[in-house]
Amino acid sequence: MLMKSLPDINLFNDYKVGGNDPVSVSHLQFADDTLILGEKSWANILAMLAVLILFQDLSGLKVNFWKSLLVGVNVPGFWLAEEAMVLNCKVDYIPFMYLGLPIGGDVRRLAFWDPLLKRIHFRLSGWSSRYLSLGGRLVLLKYVLSSCLFMPSPFSRLRQV
Repeated sequence: MLMKSLPDINLFNDYKVGGNDPVSVSHLQFADDTLILGEKSWANILAMLAVLILFQDLSGLKVNFWKSLLVGVNVPGFWLAEEAMVLNCKVDYIPFMYLGLPIGGDVRRLAFWDPLLKRIHFRLSGWSSRYLSLGGRLVLLKYVLSSCLFMPSPFSRLRQV
């Protein structure tokens, strides 16, 4: 709710999608993951920092800035590094993973889908499909796909350490 009100009172310049009648997007959330989208400006960085600190104070929850990533599109690397120092977070680059899916990059290239295909293969490799009926295989495949698309890999935390 805090992040939603910032663009309304002109404290945060959100990202516009579309040409004729653009849609404004300031943030996307799923469970405990938040993706904040905005224009490149120091005002946006300071507003975002203020909202996250206010969220901590009001909710009693803690934002782990060190696990957070700052990604820029057409933004110079030195500017991202300065912003990351203010936010006490890491800088990342496109393509990056969000909720188990690659964001950015060329979706027409097979290499773009390799991380997702490897996770699906890893999850399905433990099952012996010869003992499952066609219906059982479909149920298993739907379960694995849904868990791969919306849940981080159990090995994704190992890469962050």
